[in-house]
Amino acid sequence: MRQALLAAIGTAALALPASAADRVVGDWVTKGGKGIVRVAPCPARPEAICGTIVRLRQPTDAAGVPLKDIHNQDPTLRGRPIVGLPVLPGLAPAGDRVWSGHIYDPETGRTYASKIRLRSDEALAVEGCLSVLCRTEVWRRAAF
Repeated sequence: MRQALLAAIGTAALALPASAADRVVGDWVTKGGKGIVRVAPCPARPEAICGTIVRLRQPTDAAGVPLKDIHNQDPTLRGRPIVGLPVLPGLAPAGDRVWSGHIYDPETGRTYASKIRLRSDEALAVEGCLSVLCRTEVWRRAAF
């Protein structure tokens, strides 16, 4: 009887839907397939999510040198490699399936106000805003 009860509880736990925070965690292909961003809970703030570039379609320049953060507005950060670069440095929950904070764009070297929305388990809407001008991209879950 006890074993049957434990088995039933275990099966019910497996059937529970994952939270939005659990579903946003993973690897996401950026617009145009230029790179993959890994989204995970932030180490210092587990209620927030962070994102790091983990792969680039073209990770090196023509000479084979890994791409660096050369457009960063802070000259001391321009030597950082793009692969491993944090681009979502701690987005806080802002509603159902929504997080807000900032996003860093290594192509421009700028940081923008940002919101991300989990549209589905396979689509993440990523919005970056400068003042009142906003642009939204849809990232797709990476399939390996």
